Amino acid sequence: MDDEPLSEWAERRDAKIGRLRAVPITSVKDPRGSHLNPDAPRAIERWNGHAWEPYALAADLAEAKRILYPEATTPPTPAPGPARLPLAPGTGRHRKP
Repeated sequence: MDDEPLSEWAERRDAKIGRLRAVPITSVKDPRGSHLNPDAPRAIERWNGHAWEPYALAADLAEAKRILYPEATTPPTPAPGPARLPLAPGTGRHRKP
């Protein structure tokens, strides 16, 4: 048998602790894609290593995404660099005549 050691399995399981997910609060029994009902409220759940537990509530998909991905809400600052030069005139291979 090619069973993995218990310590490797425990490390992989523990790496997922604290992961968050958003679940729509609707009358539909089975979970669906988040894009189908973006205005529905969301329950934010946190994985504790054994089960998903309630963590927070969000009013809609946009607020849920702000909770799940806080680093994506701040716009990245562009790195300063040299300005791009405009295309020079010429008869390059891909230029139209």
